[in-house]
Amino acid sequence: MSISAGGMGPLLQQMQAAAAQARNTGNDKAAASAGQPSFADALVHSIDKINALKSDAMNAGKAYENGVPGVGLNNVMVDMAKADVATNMGIQVRNRVVSAYKEIMNMQV
Repeated sequence: MSISAGGMGPLLQQMQAAAAQARNTGNDKAAASAGQPSFADALVHSIDKINALKSDAMNAGKAYENGVPGVGLNNVMVDMAKADVATNMGIQVRNRVVSAYKEIMNMQV
């Protein structure tokens, strides 16, 4: 259940690139005019939230290692578990989106 910056970096970069590509398509104007967030905005928000959870877990771990008062091991473990679950969820969402994209690309028109 370790959260390493090196292991998360390529995944985060790949997801941010996909979000940027989705944002640049320009097809989300209808959704924006209807007051609903676009897919790209939702993707960027999710990636930022995953990154924030990972950063919070790393900061809590460093604070515990440095002996900061009020930071208990249970808090660090809960933060790490939240970051791990969010990361795994992000990976599963990415896998499902890629699978759906491949399925759509293989459809005959």
